[in-house]
Amino acid sequence: MPELPEVETIKRILSGRVTGKKILAVNVFLPRLIKWPVEVGEFVNIVEGREIVNVDRRGKYLLLQLTGGVCLVIHLRMTGRLFTAEAGSPPDKYARVIFQLEDGLSLIFADSRTLGVLYALKESELNRIPGLANLGPEPLAGEFSFGYLKNIISKRRGTIKGLLLDQRIIGGLGNIYVDESLSLAGIYPGRSACSLNDLEIERLYSAINSVITDGINHGGTTFRDYRDGDGKPGRHQNYLRVYGRTGKPCPECGTAIVKEVIAGRGTHYCPHCQH
Repeated sequence: MPELPEVETIKRILSGRVTGKKILAVNVFLPRLIKWPVEVGEFVNIVEGREIVNVDRRGKYLLLQLTGGVCLVIHLRMTGRLFTAEAGSPPDKYARVIFQLEDGLSLIFADSRTLGVLYALKESELNRIPGLANLGPEPLAGEFSFGYLKNIISKRRGTIKGLLLDQRIIGGLGNIYVDESLSLAGIYPGRSACSLNDLEIERLYSAINSVITDGINHGGTTFRDYRDGDGKPGRHQNYLRVYGRTGKPCPECGTAIVKEVIAGRGTHYCPHCQH
């Protein structure tokens, strides 16, 4: 699933492509992906004819702010892609929704596994979307402070891996960047969160911000489906420490990276550095 760095990369690219352009027509090829309004025709009527005034992001959600106080919200989920295409470009066989813009440009939502979702609603009604209403502070944001992380961790007995994956606690983190953060901080993912001392929490806080920054700078991580707003893969997979590197040497000590299920997710770590 695209995480904060991937969605931020898409946001930055699309912002320069579609801001200021009017949505001339909307073609919905898979109606069940439209979650609000429930009637596809109403969704189309709300969006068509409006200008895109800004492209924003919250956690893993993309928010296209339209004229009239309307917001087009897109969650890519596992395999969703959002990108622009010029007139005459080859069709994408996984295109599920196409927004025809001015100057022959199209904004395309494609999704091979069809798990993504779209909403069109007033900005004042964004709390209708539970994932947005309950989203915790994001890495790199002022609200995500060492004090905040320490306070949360000190109260939780569950695994630190499970805590970091909870979008209600930290918005935008997913399996890749949680594993990378714990690796950089030298913390075993299966440890009870409340067992971490102040020094470990400080290392973890720094590691989270560091891996998110690196992920954004490298344009996100691509293993299979993720593409940026230009349809290009990210580069961060070339810099990963542990994720997806089962059996390969740890960059710090050379011990083989292992994978086990922790907090219900496949988890990668070094058994020596993260004992």
